[in-house]
Amino acid sequence: MPAKTDHDKSKPEDAPHYHGHRERLRERFYSAGADALSDYELLEMALFPALPRRDTKPLAKLLIKIFGSFAEVVHAPVARLREVDGIGEAAIHQLKLIAAATHRVAKGEVNSRNALSSWNEVIDYCRSSMAFADKEQFRLLFLDKRNQLIADEVQQTGTVDHTPVYPREVIKRALELSATALILVHNHPTTHPMITLDHVQYR
Repeated sequence: MPAKTDHDKSKPEDAPHYHGHRERLRERFYSAGADALSDYELLEMALFPALPRRDTKPLAKLLIKIFGSFAEVVHAPVARLREVDGIGEAAIHQLKLIAAATHRVAKGEVNSRNALSSWNEVIDYCRSSMAFADKEQFRLLFLDKRNQLIADEVQQTGTVDHTPVYPREVIKRALELSATALILVHNHPTTHPMITLDHVQYR
Protein backbone atom coordinates (compact mmCIF):
# COMPACT_ATOMS: atom_id res chain seq x y z
CA MET A 1 0.00 0.00 0.00
CA PRO A 2 1.59 3.33 -1.03
CA ALA A 3 2.52 5.70 1.76
CA LYS A 4 0.73 9.03 2.06
CA THR A 5 2.64 11.96 0.66
CA ASP A 6 2.99 15.32 2.37
CA HIS A 7 0.43 16.63 -0.13
CA ASP A 8 -2.10 14.02 0.98
CA LYS A 9 -1.54 14.81 4.65
CA SER A 10 -2.13 18.51 4.13
CA LYS A 11 -5.39 17.97 2.24
CA PRO A 12 -8.33 18.95 4.45
CA GLU A 13 -10.86 16.29 5.34
CA ASP A 14 -14.29 16.54 3.79
CA ALA A 15 -16.70 18.52 5.97
CA PRO A 16 -19.68 16.58 7.38
CA HIS A 17 -22.67 16.59 5.02
CA TYR A 18 -24.81 18.65 7.42
CA HIS A 19 -22.46 21.64 7.35
CA GLY A 20 -23.71 22.66 3.92
CA HIS A 21 -27.29 22.11 5.07
CA ARG A 22 -26.74 24.41 8.05
CA GLU A 23 -25.40 27.16 5.83
CA ARG A 24 -28.37 26.86 3.49
CA LEU A 25 -30.78 27.11 6.43
CA ARG A 26 -29.00 30.19 7.74
CA GLU A 27 -29.14 31.82 4.31
CA ARG A 28 -32.90 31.16 4.04
CA PHE A 29 -33.45 32.46 7.55
CA TYR A 30 -31.68 35.75 6.86
CA SER A 31 -32.90 36.24 3.29
CA ALA A 32 -36.54 35.14 3.63
CA GLY A 33 -37.17 35.36 7.37
CA ALA A 34 -38.33 32.87 9.99
CA ASP A 35 -41.74 32.47 8.34
CA ALA A 36 -40.03 30.80 5.38
CA LEU A 37 -38.90 27.94 7.63
CA SER A 38 -41.05 25.11 8.92
CA ASP A 39 -41.21 24.38 12.64
CA TYR A 40 -38.70 21.54 12.42
CA GLU A 41 -36.26 23.67 10.40
CA LEU A 42 -36.41 26.48 12.95
CA LEU A 43 -35.90 23.88 15.68
CA GLU A 44 -32.89 22.52 13.79
CA MET A 45 -31.30 25.95 13.91
CA ALA A 46 -32.16 26.40 17.57
CA LEU A 47 -30.27 23.18 18.33
CA PHE A 48 -27.11 24.14 16.39
CA PRO A 49 -25.26 25.63 19.42
CA ALA A 50 -26.10 22.65 21.65
CA LEU A 51 -25.15 20.02 19.06
CA PRO A 52 -22.33 21.53 16.98
CA ARG A 53 -21.03 18.18 15.68
CA ARG A 54 -24.33 16.48 14.92
CA ASP A 55 -26.97 16.63 12.25
CA THR A 56 -29.87 18.19 14.16
CA LYS A 57 -32.51 17.51 11.51
CA PRO A 58 -33.50 13.98 12.68
CA LEU A 59 -33.80 15.11 16.31
CA ALA A 60 -35.80 18.21 15.35
CA LYS A 61 -38.24 16.13 13.30
CA LEU A 62 -38.60 13.62 16.14
CA LEU A 63 -39.33 16.36 18.69
CA ILE A 64 -41.99 17.92 16.45
CA LYS A 65 -43.54 14.48 15.90
CA ILE A 66 -43.73 13.86 19.66
CA PHE A 67 -44.81 17.29 20.90
CA GLY A 68 -46.56 18.82 17.89
CA SER A 69 -45.01 22.24 17.25
CA PHE A 70 -41.98 24.43 17.91
CA ALA A 71 -43.75 26.18 20.79
CA GLU A 72 -44.80 22.89 22.38
CA VAL A 73 -41.26 21.53 22.14
CA VAL A 74 -39.57 24.47 23.88
CA HIS A 75 -42.25 24.53 26.59
CA ALA A 76 -42.30 20.76 27.12
CA PRO A 77 -41.49 19.57 30.67
CA VAL A 78 -37.84 18.68 31.19
CA ALA A 79 -38.78 15.18 32.35
CA ARG A 80 -40.57 14.48 29.07
CA LEU A 81 -37.75 15.91 26.99
CA ARG A 82 -35.31 13.58 28.75
CA GLU A 83 -37.37 10.63 27.51
CA VAL A 84 -36.49 11.48 23.90
CA ASP A 85 -33.62 9.39 22.54
CA GLY A 86 -30.49 11.34 21.69
CA ILE A 87 -31.48 14.75 23.02
CA GLY A 88 -28.96 15.26 25.85
CA GLU A 89 -28.80 17.87 28.59
CA ALA A 90 -27.17 20.54 26.41
CA ALA A 91 -30.08 20.47 23.95
CA ILE A 92 -32.65 20.53 26.77
CA HIS A 93 -30.87 23.53 28.29
CA GLN A 94 -31.00 25.29 24.92
CA LEU A 95 -34.74 24.68 24.57
CA LYS A 96 -35.50 25.88 28.10
CA LEU A 97 -33.38 28.98 27.46
CA ILE A 98 -35.50 29.76 24.39
CA ALA A 99 -38.70 29.32 26.41
CA ALA A 100 -37.40 31.65 29.13
CA ALA A 101 -36.29 34.22 26.56
CA THR A 102 -39.73 34.13 24.92
CA HIS A 103 -41.41 34.93 28.23
CA ARG A 104 -38.86 37.63 29.05
CA VAL A 105 -39.48 39.32 25.70
CA ALA A 106 -43.25 39.22 26.21
CA LYS A 107 -42.86 40.63 29.71
CA GLY A 108 -40.58 43.37 28.42
CA GLU A 109 -43.12 44.32 25.76
CA VAL A 110 -45.82 44.63 28.42
CA ASN A 111 -43.60 46.72 30.68
CA SER A 112 -42.72 49.03 27.80
CA ARG A 113 -46.37 49.77 27.02
CA ASN A 114 -48.43 52.34 28.83
CA ALA A 115 -50.82 49.65 30.05
CA LEU A 116 -52.48 46.31 29.46
CA SER A 117 -55.23 48.05 27.57
CA SER A 118 -57.17 45.13 26.11
CA TRP A 119 -58.05 41.51 26.81
CA ASN A 120 -56.16 40.48 23.67
CA GLU A 121 -52.96 41.90 25.15
CA VAL A 122 -53.60 40.06 28.41
CA ILE A 123 -54.26 36.78 26.59
CA ASP A 124 -51.17 37.13 24.38
CA TYR A 125 -49.01 37.86 27.41
CA CYS A 126 -50.35 34.93 29.44
CA ARG A 127 -50.14 32.54 26.50
CA SER A 128 -46.39 33.11 26.23
CA SER A 129 -45.82 32.19 29.87
CA MET A 130 -48.31 29.43 30.68
CA ALA A 131 -50.07 28.10 27.58
CA PHE A 132 -47.98 24.91 27.58
CA ALA A 133 -47.70 24.34 31.33
CA ASP A 134 -48.31 20.70 32.26
CA LYS A 135 -49.93 21.57 35.60
CA GLU A 136 -52.70 23.98 36.48
CA GLN A 137 -51.59 27.40 37.66
CA PHE A 138 -53.39 30.20 39.43
CA ARG A 139 -51.59 33.30 38.22
CA LEU A 140 -51.98 36.88 39.40
CA LEU A 141 -51.28 40.04 37.42
CA PHE A 142 -51.08 43.06 39.72
CA LEU A 143 -51.83 46.42 38.08
CA ASP A 144 -51.63 50.05 39.13
CA LYS A 145 -54.33 52.67 38.55
CA ARG A 146 -53.16 53.09 34.93
CA ASN A 147 -53.39 49.33 34.31
CA GLN A 148 -49.61 49.09 34.12
CA LEU A 149 -48.20 45.73 35.20
CA ILE A 150 -46.61 45.88 38.66
CA ALA A 151 -45.97 42.17 39.12
CA ASP A 152 -46.75 38.81 37.55
CA GLU A 153 -46.78 35.96 40.06
CA VAL A 154 -47.88 32.33 40.19
CA GLN A 155 -49.87 32.14 43.42
CA GLN A 156 -50.40 28.37 43.31
CA THR A 157 -49.45 25.39 41.15
CA GLY A 158 -51.72 22.36 41.31
CA THR A 159 -52.16 19.10 39.43
CA VAL A 160 -53.25 18.47 35.85
CA ASP A 161 -56.89 19.27 36.69
CA HIS A 162 -56.97 21.09 40.03
CA THR A 163 -55.36 24.02 41.82
CA PRO A 164 -56.11 25.55 45.23
CA VAL A 165 -56.70 29.28 45.69
CA TYR A 166 -56.19 31.23 48.92
CA PRO A 167 -58.08 34.56 48.76
CA ARG A 168 -56.39 35.87 51.91
CA GLU A 169 -52.97 35.43 50.30
CA VAL A 170 -54.17 37.14 47.13
CA ILE A 171 -55.46 40.20 49.01
CA LYS A 172 -52.40 40.31 51.26
CA ARG A 173 -50.06 40.37 48.28
CA ALA A 174 -52.13 43.02 46.48
CA LEU A 175 -51.89 45.29 49.54
CA GLU A 176 -48.13 44.71 49.78
CA LEU A 177 -47.72 45.85 46.18
CA SER A 178 -50.24 48.71 46.48
CA ALA A 179 -52.06 47.28 43.48
CA THR A 180 -55.33 48.90 42.47
CA ALA A 181 -56.43 46.13 40.09
CA LEU A 182 -55.99 42.38 39.74
CA ILE A 183 -56.25 39.96 36.85
CA LEU A 184 -56.66 36.34 37.95
CA VAL A 185 -55.55 33.80 35.35
CA HIS A 186 -56.15 30.06 35.34
CA ASN A 187 -54.97 27.57 32.70
CA HIS A 188 -56.24 24.18 31.53
CA PRO A 189 -53.43 21.72 30.72
CA THR A 190 -55.99 19.11 29.63
CA THR A 191 -57.41 21.67 27.13
CA HIS A 192 -60.92 20.87 28.40
CA PRO A 193 -62.85 24.17 28.43
CA MET A 194 -65.38 23.35 31.15
CA ILE A 195 -64.75 24.23 34.81
CA THR A 196 -66.22 21.86 37.39
CA LEU A 197 -67.10 22.74 40.98
CA ASP A 198 -63.96 21.06 42.30
CA HIS A 199 -61.75 22.50 39.56
CA VAL A 200 -60.60 25.44 41.67
CA GLN A 201 -60.86 25.34 45.45
CA TYR A 202 -61.10 28.60 47.35
CA ARG A 203 -59.68 28.30 50.85
